Amino acid sequence: MASDVPPLVLDIDGTLTDEPGRLDPRAFDVLPSWDAPVVLATGKSFPYPVSLCHYLGLERNVVAENGGVVLANGEVTYTGDKERAQAVADEFVARGGDLGWGSFDDTNYWRETEIAVSLAADEKLLREVATEYEMDVIDTGYAYHVKTPGVEKGIGFKRLCETLSMDPDEFVAVGDSTNDTSTFGVVGQSYAVANADEAAKAAADEVLSASYMDGTLSVLESIQE
Repeated sequence: MASDVPPLVLDIDGTLTDEPGRLDPRAFDVLPSWDAPVVLATGKSFPYPVSLCHYLGLERNVVAENGGVVLANGEVTYTGDKERAQAVADEFVARGGDLGWGSFDDTNYWRETEIAVSLAADEKLLREVATEYEMDVIDTGYAYHVKTPGVEKGIGFKRLCETLSMDPDEFVAVGDSTNDTSTFGVVGQSYAVANADEAAKAAADEVLSASYMDGTLSVLESIQE
């Protein structure tokens, strides 16, 4: 690689945002000019990271829905079972559960491989139903995600690297949640921002002293020195 900086794989929420969840505008100062590929790997539904790539002026290299959807080199692949995830959600609601997103569920409206449920929901009931349907539930700190077993960000990221003919070990990763741990396990260097959960901190090569975008910027600035 001709560039002196490594390629990046970055989570979005808690990593490129501030505490209330707003995209930190400083992302526009550093990422569009980053002289190596930048991959956005997120639990959000597919359109969110694709749109963010567009507005940042980045190539559309995306791992969305915790690895359920991957976009690289114009090729989209799906691995999650949305029908089974939806069946879990429907049964959960039928038993008195509430997904928690109100009348217009923009959290799931565009989601293609999993279902996200509010952290205010009945976790015990949700996990009981998911187990009956042989589905997993992960708590990302932002939502409970009902997903197909074996679907993870790190596996989706490895698939993306294969499409791009790149080695995952070349990448630097920054994240904040348990769903980032699988990515941390396949990259060359990984960082957990200070606001990260315990699973992410335990899996990262280094835990940063700064939170949210402050932490991410500290990594990018140190790389460029």
